[in-house]
Amino acid sequence: MSVLSKEEIAAGLKAVPLFAVLDDRQIETLAQRAVVRRAEPGELLFSEGDPCMGLYVVVSGVVKIMKESAQGREQVLAIERKGGVVAELPVFDGGPYPASCMPLEPSLLLFISKQDFRLCCQQDPELALKVLASVGKRLRHLVGIIEELSFLTVRTRLAALLLQIAQEETRQKTKSPSSPGGKKREVISRQTSEPLRVPLRMTQQEMAARIGTVRELVSRNLSRLQAEGILRLEGHALIIADLSRLEQEALSQG
Repeated sequence: MSVLSKEEIAAGLKAVPLFAVLDDRQIETLAQRAVVRRAEPGELLFSEGDPCMGLYVVVSGVVKIMKESAQGREQVLAIERKGGVVAELPVFDGGPYPASCMPLEPSLLLFISKQDFRLCCQQDPELALKVLASVGKRLRHLVGIIEELSFLTVRTRLAALLLQIAQEETRQKTKSPSSPGGKKREVISRQTSEPLRVPLRMTQQEMAARIGTVRELVSRNLSRLQAEGILRLEGHALIIADLSRLEQEALSQG
């Protein structure tokens, strides 16, 4: 028996950026072919090199996508949460899974087989074009990551990521309260000497996956940035003591 209703499956697909551009009819077409699957931590959804059977949509939980070297060293490529899609590329190119996938916590997934997905695209070319446009955006993002890996150090990439987190939090806060005249009141000023405190919702493993490195290097560089008085970590909060120095680090060429 399915643990999700048809409406919940359709809603789960619609929440995915990859499928957000699809209309209700196209979503329903995919929903009819989606199979609900539960997965537990440590359970491999698929291994690198396995023939691609289909793609997965994360409805709840967390999964990691990783590669392992011949020496057994693991590199986490991405961590996907609710709304994330796993293995859409091999569905299109027909190749094997390029990496392995495993849940980090109990997860609820939707599985669409390669045959069903390709059939949907053949029957509805507009659906295929919309999905390919979304895939193209993800590929452009990967090109940007490759460029960063080629030219920037781990320290620089980490500083840029932390700065991005701070800027996004600042933008959200400045949109909230309004002044009596109706204008948006700036909550956090870039000129203030007060430390900037922002929620840190990423784990060090997730940071490592975002900037293309391993958790140990993230931990090491965070410790150095703290020792230099640029920032500090307090539980799930990031305290930026010197925003201008963090900006300089983010712009450094290493």
